[in-house]
Amino acid sequence: MSEKVEIIICLGSSCFSRGNKYTVKAIDDWLKEKRLKDRVNFHGAHCFSQCVNGPVLKIADKIYEHIDKEKAIKILTEYFDV
Repeated sequence: MSEKVEIIICLGSSCFSRGNKYTVKAIDDWLKEKRLKDRVNFHGAHCFSQCVNGPVLKIADKIYEHIDKEKAIKILTEYFDV
């Protein structure tokens, strides 16, 4: 079995207050809908020290900035090619 893709969403106060609380649910729902939950390790973390560029999402080793629900789904769709 291949290694799971790590997806980390910042839940620090700045990113959380700027929308990541909604993005968490959108990503979780999307992963369920696309049946990808078993291929990823999706979790939150506190602060990537990128507050000025938040909300922040990290997929594998790449950090994405200024994330909202729509941008996160677009990035995931492209990443997983679905």
